[in-house]
Amino acid sequence: MAIPLLEYKPSSQNQRVSGYEIPNEDTPKIYCIEDYAKGGEIEELIWAAYRQLFSEQVILKFYRQSNLESQVKNKAITVRDLIRGLAKSEAFQSLVIQTNSNYRLVELGLKRLLGRSPYSKDEEIAWSIKIATDGWDGFVDALLDSEEYQSCFGENIVPYQRRRYKDRPFNLVTPRYADYWRDKLEDSRYKPGSISDFFKMAASVNIRTVTYMLVNTANIQIPDTTRETKPEGIPLSINPSGSFPIR
Repeated sequence: MAIPLLEYKPSSQNQRVSGYEIPNEDTPKIYCIEDYAKGGEIEELIWAAYRQLFSEQVILKFYRQSNLESQVKNKAITVRDLIRGLAKSEAFQSLVIQTNSNYRLVELGLKRLLGRSPYSKDEEIAWSIKIATDGWDGFVDALLDSEEYQSCFGENIVPYQRRRYKDRPFNLVTPRYADYWRDKLEDSRYKPGSISDFFKMAASVNIRTVTYMLVNTANIQIPDTTRETKPEGIPLSINPSGSFPIR
């Protein structure tokens, strides 16, 4: 029996209040498939979906989902289906899910899929239980099928940060993995300025003893570099006006 989602109270966050800001360069761009008539133009929308889900400016060809891209270009699936497929892809599994805890995945899921931060710790706990019982795929379906997603993005709009926190986009303040994962990777490296790491490095160096060899100069053959012939011809100056002694 599946555990129902725990109840939590939405806080008064800025994305729940209508904005009165003047549009500027920090205003999120809305990518709607209805604004792209041709398949080549949809590439811009597809890359916007990659940036929103993976928080990366460059996606390797190995991680691209060619089947999903082809279907959305042919209008066989909606943008919501594209987002659902990217969130459940093996690439997202290896890059994001495997390197984060459930609480971190809740934060990333709400930011990437709903375009907002968690309301409170209670919401993080409620959704983390959802991930623990139904898995990541069930969590993605719950968010994409929610009334909040439908009212904000519908079927044809790529999710975006609805109201930016301190004018900063999520991908600049929320990397793919948290600090504890970066610290774990850093523990396996030498840290600059660490005395203990320096001692370990010095102890690992294999020092070889220099062996001196006696050399008898009588056995050394010095080649004869003297010229056998003398240069012929009359030396001339390169500069005709210059004085050049002629002998």
